[in-house]
Amino acid sequence: MSFNELDRAQILAEALPYIQKFTGKTIVVRYDSGAVHGETVETVISDIILLSLVGIRVVVVHGGTPEINDMLTLLGRESKFIDGLRYTDGPTMAVVQQVLCGQVNKDLVATLNRLGGKAVGLCGLDGGLFQARVLDEKYGLVGDITKVDAAPVTGALDGGYIPVVATVAQGVDAEVSYNVNADTAAAKLAVALGAEKLILLTDVRGLLRDAKDERTLLPVVELAQVPALVKDGVIQGGMIPKVDCCVEAVRSGGDLRRVGGEDRYVKTVVCPDGCVLFRLTAKPLGGGNPFLDRAFGELPE
Repeated sequence: MSFNELDRAQILAEALPYIQKFTGKTIVVRYDSGAVHGETVETVISDIILLSLVGIRVVVVHGGTPEINDMLTLLGRESKFIDGLRYTDGPTMAVVQQVLCGQVNKDLVATLNRLGGKAVGLCGLDGGLFQARVLDEKYGLVGDITKVDAAPVTGALDGGYIPVVATVAQGVDAEVSYNVNADTAAAKLAVALGAEKLILLTDVRGLLRDAKDERTLLPVVELAQVPALVKDGVIQGGMIPKVDCCVEAVRSGGDLRRVGGEDRYVKTVVCPDGCVLFRLTAKPLGGGNPFLDRAFGELPE
């Protein structure tokens, strides 16, 4: 359910010091329809709108795995994944572009606007936002983003809109469109925008040493630990691109190692509902609201 006015007033009163800290800053939210469904949709969308209303420049980046799977099934085509990435041949790419840039993007924009936000839809083809070359032939038309031109997004932000970005890219090595992983695209865009935070909404709790035991959740992951976690199989499948995007965002923005007794935090990454991947900077915001608490929550030592 969405917030009523009393809920909003209470949250804003408690959050005022942190609103002042983040007003005017950019936050990129990687929206995952596989993780956000049912009543959760309006709750999360209301949270995104609230961030925008208090002056935070919010950008939403989305994929559409469930919707693409459903359309491919309807067309009698099989979904195939390699290393956590969708194998994308020509016919599949046509479906990906139609579903992401059409159905998913416009439905999300409509929901944001219906609940009181001011959103506008974009895709990676608009203004050359995402430009890519083939990642590896084994994945088909899956692109490796080589350039991000954030002008369409900053233009929308400057106009007071919440940009909602679908993750397809313009080919620079061929006259094709590429399917690009939404986690990777969100990280690349966050870097290009100089975003304060990248928030990943996921349908998993985070990294588990034992995938069958949620008590083995790793609440904090240091950059130096990532290669060993991949080698040991802790990071596998769809978590590989998620963690890769976190690593890129953090490396581009700052160093998380403790230097001279102080933490450097320039870029931060969090995965609600789950673990905090890497480090957050602010104290709790949101008065118990899960999205806001995790978006701005303080990392447990």
